[in-house]
Amino acid sequence: MRRAVIAFTAFLGGLIFLLAGPAHAGPADCQGLRGTLKLQGQPVNGAKIAVTTEGGQPVETVTTNAEGTWDVQVDEPGKYKVTLDASSLPQNAEVRGGNNVRTPTVYEGNCSTVLYALQPKGAANQQQDGGGTSSFWAQAAQLTFEGLNLGLIIALAALGLSLIYGTTGLTNFAHGELVTLGAILAYAFNIGFGLHLIPAAVIAVIVAGMLGYLQDRLFWGQLRKRGTGTIAMMIISIGVALFLRYVYLIFFGGQTEAFAQYTAQPGVQIGPISAAPKNFVAMGIELAVLIIVGIALLRTRTGKAARAVADNPALAASSGINVDRVIRIIWTVGGAIAALAGIMLGLSQNLKFTMGQDILLLIFAGVTLGGLGTAFGALVGSLVVGLFIQVSTLWVPPELKSVGALAVLIIVLLVRPQGILGRRERIG
Repeated sequence: MRRAVIAFTAFLGGLIFLLAGPAHAGPADCQGLRGTLKLQGQPVNGAKIAVTTEGGQPVETVTTNAEGTWDVQVDEPGKYKVTLDASSLPQNAEVRGGNNVRTPTVYEGNCSTVLYALQPKGAANQQQDGGGTSSFWAQAAQLTFEGLNLGLIIALAALGLSLIYGTTGLTNFAHGELVTLGAILAYAFNIGFGLHLIPAAVIAVIVAGMLGYLQDRLFWGQLRKRGTGTIAMMIISIGVALFLRYVYLIFFGGQTEAFAQYTAQPGVQIGPISAAPKNFVAMGIELAVLIIVGIALLRTRTGKAARAVADNPALAASSGINVDRVIRIIWTVGGAIAALAGIMLGLSQNLKFTMGQDILLLIFAGVTLGGLGTAFGALVGSLVVGLFIQVSTLWVPPELKSVGALAVLIIVLLVRPQGILGRRERIG
């Protein structure tokens, strides 16, 4: 156990070295409020934002720029009042729900993001009357597209988690931090080292795959050799997740950041669907990676060996398969795919040190819904989760959109406990 602790400490030292480099070239001394206004994927320019203290003292009034972003720095941490001037919005835009006042809290040395959801004026009323049928279906098509986009990102992360569970039996609660690691590494190479996002992303995926290999070789593999049970390893993974999360906080910061490229693109209208070009490219990359991994699992020797180890490790070992080697390959692939998921998530949202934690529950929901340990089940379950999250906002407030996906998870598991593509297993 002592050797495992020393090896894992060395692994974390290398990770800290990477994060402590020029990765934090962004505004480390940021203390204030910021946000981005978009209407159907397009930036809103010239909208007025007024920031006051909680007691009503004026702080600053700003307008959004051509990218729809705004930023206000404050001298003191505390609670502030942010008011969006509805009259400064485009004539066809309004704030969803009608509430244009936010009361965020600014913490020392951090920037808080203020969110406003904009929609076409009268969209809510059009959906309620009979004449708004076409508008309703247009919005449903838009949300379906966004659900597929989110589902594919979740599927990338869930695929690695499912492969690791299938070959080792480990329920890895630190998998969300592997997602965050990919986004932070790409940000480090993109902003800190000045590389374009595309080569930065490729290097980040390779580095994350290498770190996944080292993580199993130096830590999890040592625990398996000592006969550590899966329950104990699951609890250890929770501790690893907490540790890595706060390592990210120390070196990356608590503020939200964005990549240097592809942060603001004009929307492309395809029928009722409006989206930035980067979304279509990202979905194509995600689909290609999922298909390649699926074919590799079915056709290659390593893929067949991985499926054999997942079915019965002891029988696979007796058949001449090097189980440890297969598991390390799975950890390498799982770390790389999780990193790619983090980069794609950072493209569609802003980067922050909790981004992996924020989608971890959805990753587990996708894996469980599709069937634990099945790669294709993780894909199907993740797509169902992503679709229900987005489409459910047609009827429920956006703040409750995750409830629909979890409700579907509960209902499916009540009817089919092994998941959509899982196999029945006898217990006892």
